[in-house]
Amino acid sequence: MQTPTTDYIYNFPTDWNAIQDRIEAIDPIEYAATRNYMNGALTLLGPYISRGVISTKSIFEHIKSLDLEWRPTEKLVQELAWRDYWQQVWVEKQSRIESDLNFEQKAVLHSGLPAAIVEANTGIEAIDEAIKRFYKTGYLHNHMRMYISAICCNIGKYHWSAPAMWMYAHLLDGDLASNHLSWQWVAGTFSNRKYVANQENINKYFNSAQRNTFLDVPYEAFNNLEVPAELLQSKNSITEINYPESISRLDLEEKKTLVYNYYNLDPLWYEGEDVQRVLLIEPAVFERYPISQKCMDFAVGLSANIKDIKIFVGSFTSLQAQLKDSEIVFKEHPLNTHYHGVQEDRDWMTSVKGYFPGFFKFWNKAKKELVK
Repeated sequence: MQTPTTDYIYNFPTDWNAIQDRIEAIDPIEYAATRNYMNGALTLLGPYISRGVISTKSIFEHIKSLDLEWRPTEKLVQELAWRDYWQQVWVEKQSRIESDLNFEQKAVLHSGLPAAIVEANTGIEAIDEAIKRFYKTGYLHNHMRMYISAICCNIGKYHWSAPAMWMYAHLLDGDLASNHLSWQWVAGTFSNRKYVANQENINKYFNSAQRNTFLDVPYEAFNNLEVPAELLQSKNSITEINYPESISRLDLEEKKTLVYNYYNLDPLWYEGEDVQRVLLIEPAVFERYPISQKCMDFAVGLSANIKDIKIFVGSFTSLQAQLKDSEIVFKEHPLNTHYHGVQEDRDWMTSVKGYFPGFFKFWNKAKKELVK
C-alpha cells in the first residue's frame, strides 16, 4: 500500500503550482484500493475543489489524459460525481438541506454536540487523535468523518445539525452540501438507513489495536446500545474570525467586475482579460455559516493566485452600489441567489442536472456521458 508522508497528508499549500503537483500525483488505481485507510493514496484535493480553485471537471479531464481503462478509474470518478450530486441537491433544495430532508431523525435525545467530540476526549484513541489534528490542520479523512458522525447521531443520539456545523466550521474543504448531506446520510434523514462502525472497523482502517471502548461491540449490539456515559455531556462550539483588510471605495474601478467568494476562487476564470477582480467576503454569510480562522486564512491565501485580486468585506448590495453601472459577473451557487448581474454556470463533470432522490440514479445517467 502506498503511504503518503504525514507532511503531505496534513499540509495544504495555497500556491497554484503546488496544487497542480497534487493533481499530477493522482493515482486512480491505488486510490480505489486504499482510499478507506488513514494513509491511503488519497488525492487530498478536497479543499481546492470546495473553494472553487479547481473543479471536478478539470480533475476528470486529467484522469482521462492518463489513458487508463475505465474500470480502474471508475471509483475515483464516482467519488468526484458524489460532489456534483450533493451540489445538485443543494441547488434544488436550497436551505432545506439544513434540516431533516427526507426522513425525520429517529431517537434524538440530545441537542448541541457531545463535549467529548469537541474536546477530543471520547476515549477512542484514533478518534481523539484525529480531532486534535483536525483543529491544527483543517483535515479529516472521509472515513473518520463518518465515524464521528455516527458517534454523534447514532450512538450519542444527538441531532445531526449542530455537530455538522461544528465540522463544517473547521474543514478546509468545508462545503455545506457535501458536509450536511453526508451527515444526513449517516443519521438516516437523507436515506432511511443509519451508519454505524465498531472499534474493529476503526482499528482496521486507522492503524489502531485498541479494545474495550464503547464501540468495541458486535454490530448487532448497536440496536440496543445505551448512550455511553462519555457522550452524555453536551456542548456548543463557537468560532470567531477576523476578516482581512477590505479595499476602500477609491480602490474600485467602474469596469467589468468578476465577483469571487468563499466558494469560487478560480484563478483561471477570464484569465488574461482586462477585468476587475473582487473577492467578496460577506460577514452575514459567515455569521450564518461560521468558519474557523484557519479556514478564512486558507481561502485568502488561495485568492493570492488570482492576479490583481481586491478583497471587499461587506454585502453584495454595498459592493454593487460602489460599482454603479459596471457589469458584474459571478458563478452560479446556492449562496449567491441575492447577487445581481451576469450569472455563469459552474464547471460540472457532466450535463446531468436536477434533483435525483438517490446518488445512483444520478450516477447511472452521468456515467453514460463520462465513459464516452
